[in-house]
Amino acid sequence: MNKAENNQNITGAVEAILFVYGEPMEIKKIAKILKISESKIKEAIQQLEQEFLVENRGLKLIFIGERVQLATKPEFVSIIENIIKEESKETLTPASLETLSLIAYLGPLSRAQIDFYRGVNSSFILRALLIRGLVERFSDVKRANMYLYKPSFDLLKYLGVSKVEELPEYDRYKSQAPSTK
Repeated sequence: MNKAENNQNITGAVEAILFVYGEPMEIKKIAKILKISESKIKEAIQQLEQEFLVENRGLKLIFIGERVQLATKPEFVSIIENIIKEESKETLTPASLETLSLIAYLGPLSRAQIDFYRGVNSSFILRALLIRGLVERFSDVKRANMYLYKPSFDLLKYLGVSKVEELPEYDRYKSQAPSTK
């Protein structure tokens, strides 16, 4: 996105970025992405925070230093917990299998990379896969504020392989994948 024309567009753009990114994000990174000053981004974040407080919305912003994250409001925790419990009882959905395949064949991957490949937000699916113990999350040594996802030992045991390289046609898919670096 080139420079947003007004505060409404900036606020909407910030909300969209935080939604897709799904993890804490530095304000200066948002400013860099939108090619707008940090002060304009901070104004947009304040406006977004006010909208979340005033309107009957299920989201809120969380702040730690110069980082911000989009999150659900605490009053919806029981609903979210019920969804997660039900999800873990069910068999894996096609979206979960797709995400799991990406991680197994192309991992380790960041959530942003997974979202890019899938074309949709994968936060909920990744959370469900973590709860089931099928993937592991660890900090990216290159970017301290980002996590990477990789297959878990439990997944490998379940699939009956000792390492991901033993997955069917692993070399073929790994070699055809665009660089994730």
